[in-house]
Amino acid sequence: MQESRTQQPVVLPELGEGITKARVACWHVSVGDTVTAGSDVVEVVTDKATFNIEAQATGTLKAIFVDEGGEATVGETLAVIERP
Repeated sequence: MQESRTQQPVVLPELGEGITKARVACWHVSVGDTVTAGSDVVEVVTDKATFNIEAQATGTLKAIFVDEGGEATVGETLAVIERP
């Protein structure tokens, strides 16, 4: 039987009242790296503050959709983690 893998998106969450977008300052991991649920994967910056976004699942970072310096809106998928 073939193993089933699921994907967990890394999504830009709501960061505060009136904040609708953020800029990706730096990725703490690269595609192919193993990540652990609860570990910081990306740092984002708004006009009000800097935030770290944590992985919501343990697995392998499979893709990054917003590069460093890129802008994302709340709810946008920044990357995908493939769970074993």
